Amino acid sequence: MGSVPLFSSPNAGSVTTGGNLWRSKHSTKNIYYASLQHKRKTRIEYNLLRSQQSSLNHQYKCNEGGPTYKESNIKYVVKAAPAPSGSESLASSPKNIFDSVKNFLVILYYFCYPYSMIARTLCTISASFLAVEKLSDISPLFFVGLLQVLVAHFFMDLYINGVNQVFDLEIDKINKPYLPLPSGKLSFTNGVFIVVSSAVLSFWLSSIIGSRPLIWSLILCFLPWTGYSVNVPMLRWKRYPLIAAMLMFSSWAIIFPITFFLHMQTFVFKRPAIFPRSLIVTVVFLSLYSIGIALSKDIPDVEGDKKFGIHSFSARLGQKQVFWICVSLFEMAFGVALLAGVTSSACLWMKIVTGLGNAVLASILWYQTQYVDLTSPASTRSFYMLIWKLLYAAYFLLAFIR
Repeated sequence: MGSVPLFSSPNAGSVTTGGNLWRSKHSTKNIYYASLQHKRKTRIEYNLLRSQQSSLNHQYKCNEGGPTYKESNIKYVVKAAPAPSGSESLASSPKNIFDSVKNFLVILYYFCYPYSMIARTLCTISASFLAVEKLSDISPLFFVGLLQVLVAHFFMDLYINGVNQVFDLEIDKINKPYLPLPSGKLSFTNGVFIVVSSAVLSFWLSSIIGSRPLIWSLILCFLPWTGYSVNVPMLRWKRYPLIAAMLMFSSWAIIFPITFFLHMQTFVFKRPAIFPRSLIVTVVFLSLYSIGIALSKDIPDVEGDKKFGIHSFSARLGQKQVFWICVSLFEMAFGVALLAGVTSSACLWMKIVTGLGNAVLASILWYQTQYVDLTSPASTRSFYMLIWKLLYAAYFLLAFIR
């Protein structure tokens, strides 16, 4: 006999079905609201994008004057502009122009051996002051005459030092690789152009000035120093140490001081040519000092000179022997200037300055000799630069000797 449930109802199935229907409707309603919210959000974003695009199109139209395009058909074309050339970049940037000029001047500075140009400039000033007899001689006329020599000889110095570097290119790659030509900072073609144009400018200026002592000074510098450097048959005199020393002696001890003095004495002041005691002292001092420079300049370059067949005194006699010969010559030169200073006809304070000054220079030179390492090119080159600096100071003292 089948059992009957105690709590049975004929509507139980309908209740279950109704609950499922209610949940289905509730879920559909949620999906509807979610879809509606998503559409609303999408519509807002679309309107925002439209507004931004419209603003962009309007801006493009205002700037370019072109038509307004539909958002769905917009194309962007990117045109590559060529990079500015070097000249355009320099023209548009004053800083670049300044840097280029600065770099060129630095290269030119090392191309012209500045230590020798400074010494020659000071020689010009010192020798010109020897022609001053009274305080009124130091006038604008004096400075114009001084400037005439300085400018003309600046270009001649540039030629002399430049032509030496042009023909010593291979040697300098060993001895002096830091110079503009062997280091590649200055091209060979530009170096030759600077050398030739400097010689032309020097003679052109002297012809305009019209001073005979100045013209002869330039000629007597141009001819021998061209023969010293140019590598052609019968020339290249730097291979012969005696001739090289004679060129250094004649230029620094005779040509420079005498022609500079005569330019100021005869051309500027219109006075007869004379050779005062002060000029003779200068010539004697520079005779000893210039020979010492001629010998000492090859001490750091022995390696390269031997390789290229340049038999300098340092390569033949040895660096040590040549070094002490040079020191003796320098000390003798300072001794001559000291004696000439203390026996000068000038006032007492000038005697004290010249005498004491030369004694100090001689002491500095002797003191520095103990620190020179003859096996080190850097050390010997540093000593070589020292003797030029001492010469700078000596030129100042020579101008006071009377």
